[in-house]
Order: sequence, then C-alpha cells, then structure tokens
Amino acid sequence: MDINLHQRTFHIQNKHLLTLKDYTPSEIFEILYMARDLKKSLKAGEFRTDLKGKTLAMIFAKSSTRTRVSFEMGIRQLGGEGLFLSSNDIQLGRGETIHDTVKVLERMSISGIMIRTFKQSDVEDLAKYGTIPIINGLTDLCHPCQVLADLLTIWERKRDLQGRKLVFFGDGNNMANSLMVGCAKCGMEVVVACPEGYEPDQGFLEHAQKYGPVSVSHDPKAAAKGADVLYTDVFFSMGQKPDPRKFEEMMRFQVNDELMALAKPDAMFLHCLPAHRGEEVTASVIDSPASFVFDEAENRLHAQKAVMYFLMK
Repeated sequence: MDINLHQRTFHIQNKHLLTLKDYTPSEIFEILYMARDLKKSLKAGEFRTDLKGKTLAMIFAKSSTRTRVSFEMGIRQLGGEGLFLSSNDIQLGRGETIHDTVKVLERMSISGIMIRTFKQSDVEDLAKYGTIPIINGLTDLCHPCQVLADLLTIWERKRDLQGRKLVFFGDGNNMANSLMVGCAKCGMEVVVACPEGYEPDQGFLEHAQKYGPVSVSHDPKAAAKGADVLYTDVFFSMGQKPDPRKFEEMMRFQVNDELMALAKPDAMFLHCLPAHRGEEVTASVIDSPASFVFDEAENRLHAQKAVMYFLMK
C-alpha cells in the first residue's frame, strides 16, 4: 500500500463515488496520481478537453463554498459544464422521488450528478435508480471528496503516506469516518481522539481496521504523540444545534500549541474548513507555518477533477 510504488493503470472499476469503503487502495492511488497530473496541467496553463460535451448536475441540499466552487471550476477546466441546483430549484425532497429525479436528469443529457446532502441514503438511491455516475459531495455519514484532497495534500508535503500517523480531534463525524477509511487504505495509522459518546461510526471503524492500525482514544495528549498530521473539524456540523454540554466536552480536544508540541517537529495541521478560531483550533495553530488548510482547500479542485475524469470520461 505504498503510493510511491504504485504501478498506474489509468483506470478504476468504480462507477460512482459514494464512500471510500467501495474503493481499493490502488483506485485511491489512481485518483491521487491523476489529481497531481491535472494540477500540473493547470499550473502549466494547459487547456484540457477531457470532459468536453459533459454536464455535471450539482445538487445542494447543504450549502458550501469549497464544494460548489471546486466542482464548478473543475468541470469547466476539463472542458465540460456544471449545472447548479439548490434545494429551492428542484422538487427533490418536496414530493418528487429520488427515482423520478434521476430519471428526469438522465433524459435531459446530464452526464453525472454530484450531491451534497444530509442522508447517505439519498446518494445511494441516486446510484441505485440511475445509470449515470453519482459523486458524494458530502453527507452526514461521510465526506470522501474531502479526504482525497487531504491525502493529496499530505502526499505533496510529506512525499509519502505509508507509515504516517494522522490524528483527528473532536466529534467522530463524517470527516472522522472517511479519514479512517481513506488513510488506512493508504498505509497510514489513524487515531480518532474524541470524548466518550462521540465515537465515529462503528461500521467505518471496523472496515478501516482491516487495512491498518486505526483506533479511538479519549486522551487527546496521548493521541497527539508522534503524529505527522493533526486534523480537526467544527464541533457542530451543519444542521446541528449548539449544545453547551457538547461544546464543553469538545474543548478538551481543541488543537492548540500544547497538542502541536506533542506531535513530530514537522507535523502539519489540516482542517476541512470553515474553521472557528478559538473553538476547535486556536489561531496560533491554524495561522502558523504548520498549517496547510489553504493548500488542502485548493486540492479539493484537483482531487475532484480526478474523480470526474475517471467517472465521467
């Protein structure tokens, strides 16, 4: 599972990106290598037409700066077009079934669908009833596109993934679920450091443990020791109401200078953004030279272009 020893095939078996549980290590490596290629092409000013004539429908039940801009710019940079559809623009969830929605979009020459929504079942049902590629832009269960960007960022900075240790601090949410699976399949050790009662999904944990050392810790300082990457996310995901008790428990897992000092001297900090300085992370960490959150945000563009390249080309 060493990415630097991977022999490229320029092909993946998957038709959709619903969750990284469906992807082999080799398929993840293929996406990361293609993302690197596409990033180099863009920086060199090359105009690509890989998805000329293709249209991606982008369904947003949850708003997002990074997801919308990265997919809309990404499909454009590959020669295709993006069609933005908010929950106010379509009848999905307001009387029309997922079955009927995907059938209508297919008949109107849509080449693929990216959906950012609440329920994982919505993503799964689009793939079940449709014949075009479905890309999970985020659900309450997982966030595979973000993790591909994270892995690309770590690979760029560390030059390898095998044997690296990533620690996620905070709520065992969709980010924790996807990081466990994606990182483990790339040969990394993963620790989810969270308060009791906020552990990640058991199914994702058990799946990830088949590929490498993945564990849950309730001791943030012990978890941070020897880490190559410290990662966190907001305490309350979109749609969740702030809870003073949860906030108090989560503050013990704030990424701050003390935790960074326990990690390796060259440890890097990542955050999927948006960030709340003074809550899940201090300004002294996120705005420090150890922080690569904006590299990470940029890499959403390149990783997602690679996903579209393989699924829609």
